[in-house]
Parts: sequence; structure tokens; C-alpha cells
Amino acid sequence: METITPAEQQALSALTALSQVVRLRAFRELVVAGPAGMTPGAIAERLDVAPSSLSFHLKELVHADLVSAEPQGRHLIYRAHFDRMNALLGYLTEHCCGGQACEVVPPACTDCGDPA
Repeated sequence: METITPAEQQALSALTALSQVVRLRAFRELVVAGPAGMTPGAIAERLDVAPSSLSFHLKELVHADLVSAEPQGRHLIYRAHFDRMNALLGYLTEHCCGGQACEVVPPACTDCGDPA
């Protein structure tokens, strides 16, 4: 059996955590929130998810080291670990395009009102 490298283990842990829709949506909300983070109540409200259910999902994201929880007064503030997110993206694209520079061109916006 092959040995799993630490980088592979970290990637597997993160991808496993993100492979559930509530966790994926919660993580994206925290990314949008930026360094300020969000309370579980605010996340639950935005996602229309029961707070007790969300608590389980946030613990999974914390366990995968994608999110941190910091007490602030009577509340917990959850924040995305941007360094871990970027490390995952870096791992996934490390050998993209055979080591050549890759240019991904986003599709043009057809309904955003931009005249260009």
C-alpha cells in the first residue's frame, strides 16, 4: 500500500469536509465574510439551516482546519482559513498544464449590463 503524504492527507481532509452541500455553502459564506468572520446564527440565517445542524457542519470544517472558531464575548466567530484554502488550490493546480503557465479566461458576462 502506498504511503499518503502530509500534503495529500491535508487535501483529502479538506475535500472530504467540503463534499457536503451545507459545509460547502457555509465555507463560501465565510470566504465572502472575509477576516471579520460570522457568527453561527448569521450563517444559519443566510443558509436557512437549523442552528443545531449547522453546528455539526462547522465542527467538521474546523476539524479539517478550513475554519477557525474564536470566542468573542458571548458568541463564537467563525473565520475561513484563507491560507489553508490557498494551499488546497495550490496543491490541486501545482502541476497544471505540464508546468507551463496556464491562463484560464472566464466566460464573458452576458447579463451584467457591461457594454463591453
